[in-house]
Amino acid sequence: QAQLIESGGGSVQAGGSLTLSCAASGYTNSRDCVAWFRQAPGKEREGVGSIYVRTGRKYYDDSVKGRFTVSLDNAKNTVYLQMNSLQPEDTAVYYCAADKVGVCTEVPHNPSDWLKWGQGTQVTVSS
Repeated sequence: QAQLIESGGGSVQAGGSLTLSCAASGYTNSRDCVAWFRQAPGKEREGVGSIYVRTGRKYYDDSVKGRFTVSLDNAKNTVYLQMNSLQPEDTAVYYCAADKVGVCTEVPHNPSDWLKWGQGTQVTVSS
């Protein structure tokens, strides 16, 4: 069975950096898109960014544009989320997702459209 395994979460001070990894296991075919979402306590899950695998095109939410970078290592079948200039408002559980229903060449918004999810990894940013 296909599975997404996340790693790289942790605690940092404001202004610091973290890189999250999302490794795909058990996939027999290429994925069109991989997205990153996050969910803070008491808030809805929100889209952070995504990558369209066929072209490498990236899509980012305005809240992280210029600070976060989504990248893909085809050899390792792994997608990364590099997070720089982290702020306390970035504190959340971060999830990677795949198997988008419909068009994925856009900023990810609706979690219900993504069928495969990682287990989540906690990112905590202190001031």
